[in-house]
Amino acid sequence: MENEDSVLLIPDKAKLASQYENARASYEIALAKFLSTIDAILQPAGLRLTLKSRVKGFDSYYSKKLRLLKKAWTEKTPPVPVNDILAMRVICPFLGDLSVVESILREHFTVEEVERKGSERSFREFGYESIHLLLKIPEDLQGLCPHLERNVIEIQLRTILQEAWAEVEHELVYKAEFTPFDEPMKRKLAALNANLTLSDIIFQEILEFQKKLNSELDYRRDTFYRKIEEVTDGSEAPEQGSDGQKAPSGHGRVDKAGYDDSYGMDGLMLAALEAHNKADFATAISIYTKIIDRKPEKEVAAVVYKHRGMAYFAQSEYRNAMNDFSSCVEKDPECYKALYFRGVTKTVFGDYGGAIDDFTSALQIYPYHFFSRYRRAQCYWKMGDQIAAQADCEIALRIEPDNELARHLASQIREKMATDFF
Repeated sequence: MENEDSVLLIPDKAKLASQYENARASYEIALAKFLSTIDAILQPAGLRLTLKSRVKGFDSYYSKKLRLLKKAWTEKTPPVPVNDILAMRVICPFLGDLSVVESILREHFTVEEVERKGSERSFREFGYESIHLLLKIPEDLQGLCPHLERNVIEIQLRTILQEAWAEVEHELVYKAEFTPFDEPMKRKLAALNANLTLSDIIFQEILEFQKKLNSELDYRRDTFYRKIEEVTDGSEAPEQGSDGQKAPSGHGRVDKAGYDDSYGMDGLMLAALEAHNKADFATAISIYTKIIDRKPEKEVAAVVYKHRGMAYFAQSEYRNAMNDFSSCVEKDPECYKALYFRGVTKTVFGDYGGAIDDFTSALQIYPYHFFSRYRRAQCYWKMGDQIAAQADCEIALRIEPDNELARHLASQIREKMATDFF
């Protein structure tokens, strides 16, 4: 005969079902409000996340409750509560996003428990990872959450690939109650899991590489524009030779033994940009040349010619710079920036008519490019064509109304035209 304690452990399904269904509507409201709060908290991080939520169905809840009771009975331990009646999933593109999301959630909520699934799992789950956080339900929502076994909401953090594996695994293994006894089948599933895990790692590595590359590109662009300002306001005389050897200056040199092409031309490009940004123009030009010597596709070659031209320009090797900008345009006739850069280089030599032609070509490709418009206005101004200069300056100020360069030029033009009128 069963003792009284064992009878007390057997749940009353009918009573639980009635209680559960009566509370379900308020569970849905609480979860929707919580999801909205989570979304608002995570948005400032600028991550491209997908949020999902669900209230566990009663049948699923009851089945899990019985499994947990069975485990407690077998192991002679207190029964574990069902923690995931209210659950959310945050799906991230990259592995690195998971720690960012977890950190943000820890800042705003009380974390009752953390489980990092995957390290100690059976072959049924094939070691795939997922982070499960149990967050304490905020006080303002607790009134909407009666009869929970524990006052928590489960948040699962996964990458897109982890989510894909979990969904497929659920269909193949758990939903079908399938256990692969056959070793070849186990190996296939393990290999599939390994491929997805490796893909997540590689995606993260590529993302970090791209971030580094973009950072170097942004810095190089800013320093190059500063160089343009230096030479176009007359503070520096142009280098007349075709292959001058002006020594690099700035933040030190790059150790040539320190870069390799393990990432192929992308790796070389990053090494060249790093050297470029440290004002080690000789090394940068050497690496750009190495890429060009590999005879890449014309789209790649155009980009490298443009960057090498910028490095030559930074060294005041304006003839070499102009040749590279011309090579870029030859490879990619739609590259308005190369046309703009070549136009700027022509202004260094006082070839304002040739510069106007290049700026005009750039504007035909991209009429909203402020600097092509502004520099063309400058050329017209220096050639004495006040009307054309004023027209371009007015359009430039429509694009960037607060630009001090264009406003100063517009003021000069107005003063000159007023003087000439009287």
